[in-house]
Amino acid sequence: MTENPTGASAPEPTGDPAAEPRFTDRRRIDPETGAVRESASAGSAAGPVDAATTGGSDAAGEPSGTEDPLAGLDFEPSAVDAELVQAQTTAAERLEDLQRLQAEYVNYRKRVDRDRTVARDQAVAGVLEALVPVLDDVDLARQHGELAGTPFAAVAEKLEATLTRFGWERFGTVGEPFDPQVHEALMHQHSDDVSEPTVSMVMQSGHRVAGRIVRAARVAVTSPDA
Repeated sequence: MTENPTGASAPEPTGDPAAEPRFTDRRRIDPETGAVRESASAGSAAGPVDAATTGGSDAAGEPSGTEDPLAGLDFEPSAVDAELVQAQTTAAERLEDLQRLQAEYVNYRKRVDRDRTVARDQAVAGVLEALVPVLDDVDLARQHGELAGTPFAAVAEKLEATLTRFGWERFGTVGEPFDPQVHEALMHQHSDDVSEPTVSMVMQSGHRVAGRIVRAARVAVTSPDA
């Protein structure tokens, strides 16, 4: 057992450095030499400088520069920017979806309107096909003068006016060029008085609804001599 300079007995070493006691010699005078420990007193007495007690300043009194410049803000700029970009992306996607749906709706409306018109024309054409014999009798009676001055004349006019409102029209007149798409030639003859195939007589008028041929006009055709 050895004595230390303080006069206290030192404990026996245990062999474990971490378990052995440690002593800090704060004496300003070296007991062996008697000299004043100026450097030791300055370093040990002051101890390490705590940055918290100095207000975060360096030796020159300036801020240490470790303070977060965004600490005083109420929001995180990077997060806000990310949310803004995400919101803009979502808005663009929703706008694209809306425009696509609007285009599909417009096409749907056009298709429905077109189908409705076709169905209407087909219905009118079906009714007109059933009325073609009646219209032929009315036209024939008018040509022979049997319709004028009779009560049935007003009925015939109302019937034709009603069908006209639904797109019906009668076609086929004498003197017009022969068109095999709208004319059905029942008779054919030649003459020097015409320069092209021409309708010379209408046997039965043609009927069409909204441009659709219900029945072609049955006519006699005159062609020029060869």
